Amino acid sequence: MTHRAAELRAELVAVVLTVAAGRAWVLASGDPAHLPAGPLGADQDSLQTGARDFVLDQTGLRLGYVEQLYTFADGARSHNDDRVVSISYLGLTKADASTGDGEWSALYDLLPWEDRRHVSEDAPVDRLSQEIEAALRRWAGSDRERSERCKFLFGCDDQPWRPDLALQRYELLWEAELVAESPSAARVSALTGAAMWHDHRRILATALSRVRAKLQYRPVVFELMDDTFTLGQLQETVETIAGQSLHKQNFRRTVEVQHELVEPTDELSRDTGGRPARMYRFRREVLHERGQVGTKLPLPRSPR
Repeated sequence: MTHRAAELRAELVAVVLTVAAGRAWVLASGDPAHLPAGPLGADQDSLQTGARDFVLDQTGLRLGYVEQLYTFADGARSHNDDRVVSISYLGLTKADASTGDGEWSALYDLLPWEDRRHVSEDAPVDRLSQEIEAALRRWAGSDRERSERCKFLFGCDDQPWRPDLALQRYELLWEAELVAESPSAARVSALTGAAMWHDHRRILATALSRVRAKLQYRPVVFELMDDTFTLGQLQETVETIAGQSLHKQNFRRTVEVQHELVEPTDELSRDTGGRPARMYRFRREVLHERGQVGTKLPLPRSPR
């Protein structure tokens, strides 16, 4: 009997994020949901060009910000003996995903534990947080190293919540068999969301970690904004990606510190439900003025 030789294949995987109607969305569809993925073309001038062209061809979307994310080459990434190497890219777009297009999925439906905008000093925990914390304590048992990891990553016992550790949190849940992708997921809570195709939820968590980290030192949030916006809309977008609620006055002071990033326009928005709000624009030329170094919109520290 002749056995087929295993093949080594390379593919592009795109994580495309947008914010619309106060929700974060990712380009993902199907059951189980999967990210846009396809063979790596040999005729592209660069991988980044290939990623842009691939998303445009598959979805019709033109990406604004694009960066290479990570290369996933672990064994057992396919259902057969072939070895699949996935080169993933993060892309940001201003597409309106709130219209119900089936190609988009709500980001926090796929990673529900990462949305903590409802958490405050008055209500520091919710049902999902309680379930996860209890399950992790059972899993850690008397193992001190496991216990410390759980506390550090999930903000237990007065530890701060670190939004940019989304990947590490997913990997801990996977190891503790608390997500559906885990090999022996016997204690999966329905609240942790359905599994995605292969390791696409891990790739998504990697992208969320990256974009949240970028908020700290690069003005990538403006890739998700319209040409003009209110400071309230800017705050809502930052909160949506960060998965945290921020103090309004502290946020505005933070923007003022980085006053060269935005400038007021002559427009007023009357869609605020109250007093008209001044519209602003992002001074994209500041990136060239500073050589693309040192410009940022810092993420203020918020409650646990």
